Amino acid sequence: MNNKELLAMLEYIEQERGISKEQVVKALEQAILSAYRKSAHPASDLNVTVNLRTGELKAWARLKVVEEFPTDDEILLANALRRIPGAKVGDIVEWEVTAADFGRIAAQTARQTIAQLLRKAEVDTLCDEFKDKVGEIVTGKVHHADAGGIVVEIKNSQGIIAGRDRIPGEQFSANDRVSALLVKIEMEGSGPSLILSRTSNNFVRRLFYREVSEIRDGVVEIVGIARAPGSRTKVAVKSNDPRVDPVGACVGMRGLRVRNITNELGNERIDVIPYSSDLKTFIANAMHPAKLIDIELHPESKTVILHVDQENSRLAFGRKAQNVRLTQRLIQWNINIVIEESEEEEFARKKQEAATNLAGLAGVSEEAAAALVEHGYLTIEGLCNASEEDLAAIAELTDADRAAIAQAVAAAKTAASAETPAENAAEETAAQAPAEDAAQESEQP
Repeated sequence: MNNKELLAMLEYIEQERGISKEQVVKALEQAILSAYRKSAHPASDLNVTVNLRTGELKAWARLKVVEEFPTDDEILLANALRRIPGAKVGDIVEWEVTAADFGRIAAQTARQTIAQLLRKAEVDTLCDEFKDKVGEIVTGKVHHADAGGIVVEIKNSQGIIAGRDRIPGEQFSANDRVSALLVKIEMEGSGPSLILSRTSNNFVRRLFYREVSEIRDGVVEIVGIARAPGSRTKVAVKSNDPRVDPVGACVGMRGLRVRNITNELGNERIDVIPYSSDLKTFIANAMHPAKLIDIELHPESKTVILHVDQENSRLAFGRKAQNVRLTQRLIQWNINIVIEESEEEEFARKKQEAATNLAGLAGVSEEAAAALVEHGYLTIEGLCNASEEDLAAIAELTDADRAAIAQAVAAAKTAASAETPAENAAEETAAQAPAEDAAQESEQP
């Protein structure tokens, strides 16, 4: 870098980056001086100057004039007089000590210093411009997008949406407009960057803030957000004014407000839920559209047991258990779901159990047994009282079924007959014992 190039660089930095020449020159002088100390003149009191008119760089040392035996910080009187007429012993003189390779040292150091200054200026400019926008939504144009993330141009700066901060399934091309939440300003790496996110809960919060005037005014408040980015989000809201419906305010007329948010999120489903200080009511609202039979709270373990019927069980869990998982995040309690039988389901189950048992006892198919149960024959004992005409009236029974039933009934009756004498004998023995005891007592004197 020659003198003309240095002056041109100073002019560019001042005009394009807003850093004054004096500020750059001061930094250059300090950096070159530091490099020069390590490789050139041994004097302890050195100085480097840059001529703003010519771009020339020179090194100077402050030396004490002595008559003989000079040290690193001293100069012989005879040498001093060659440049400074009238110099005398004890004087401190400014002595140029620009070395032959000073230009190489200066050029290398100047490049590094200017690069550092530009980076610092870029950081300062970025911080000044965006420091008040951290946590808010910014909009820019896609520079390029790949599997690793999206680079977004925002004014004269670059924003990064990393892969984990992209909504699943979203596709962007160069020059597409994209909005995201500004999470932080990253100072590390090759240059400062704006770190953006489209998956943050706060991105949804700021979208509602942008769309819903009642939220901006503080009339409606977002109490909590649970989100599965790209799929579904639950937003709990409450009103600080009893005259304002918080859900209606967020949804908007004909759903316009929430539809705008859904479109921004790539058709992500948004459930706006009325918050309640009563936990059971809040849980019932959050589990919508599932209807709950009962809610049990166990505060010691922060666990909720939800009772639902079979019909509502799929709604309670949701697709891939999403409904219950989001509700769990929203209320910050663990949730267990118990599926209860309805009266119709319980009755059908008992009929099925009776048919299965009867099929095994009667030696018929389950279809035939189900037909018998439908006609009120639940056991073999019941079939024993059925006439042939009664069984003939059951159209679902085949001749083989009727033969099997007759055989089972006959076996049951035989078994019952075999048990009857034994029961009678036992009864007679039990009756005779008291009589014999009484006879023995009467014979005693």
